[in-house]
Amino acid sequence: MILAIDIGNTNVALGGFNSAEPSFVALLSTNCPRTDHELCTQILSILSLYRIESSLIEGVIISSVVPKLTPSFKNVARMLFDTDALVVGPGIKTGLNIRCDIPSSVGSDLICACVASNALYGAPCIIVDMGTATKVIAVDGSASFAGVSITAGVEIALSSLTDNAAQLFSVGMDAPKNAIGKNTADSLRSGAIFGNAGMIDALTRRFEEELGDSPKLIATGNLSELIIPHCQRKYKQDKDLVLKGLYFIYQKNCH
Repeated sequence: MILAIDIGNTNVALGGFNSAEPSFVALLSTNCPRTDHELCTQILSILSLYRIESSLIEGVIISSVVPKLTPSFKNVARMLFDTDALVVGPGIKTGLNIRCDIPSSVGSDLICACVASNALYGAPCIIVDMGTATKVIAVDGSASFAGVSITAGVEIALSSLTDNAAQLFSVGMDAPKNAIGKNTADSLRSGAIFGNAGMIDALTRRFEEELGDSPKLIATGNLSELIIPHCQRKYKQDKDLVLKGLYFIYQKNCH
């Protein structure tokens, strides 16, 4: 089994793979302070929960957008599984051409999402990844990374609004019945849910115009399941796209 680790700004996603579909997926909080030994204990507990012996983990691959945490997870791979983890970055084979101004600046999570999308759905495609940030990623007809649009994630934007407006308050992320809010809570929910759904539809249309193709529309990320059902366009949901990309990249480098 391959253990894929996606270190994001809000959560760390762990996925166990024997094939292209994960055997399990689990989340840890990114912002919870822990020593390497505490992290080992948490990962062992997750494996135990899914009845997986640590001896079955034959390799580890990491994508990280939080550089300060990467060494801890590399240490965990050595301590628990006696292996040196692959880290997606310079020198790692991905099979993905990157057509942008500074290829080295492209986040490893974006690369993983594109690799998985190319392998599973083909090109061209537009990937909507909704987490701490909302990222709309373009993969052109040659299966190359063509660029990305990045905006504040749904929860970050809503939290910033309520923190900085004296008469607004925190609300849940469930959709209201109508877009026209009749009270403050429903008005905030309308903006968060329907506003972001409309933004995603608008951005993907602009991307289509610039790509000049009829790309597939893919959605991933923890928050996509809240927002994408309210879009007017149809998106293929694949919440584990980045983890799947890590598995495919591992295969390219170790087999």
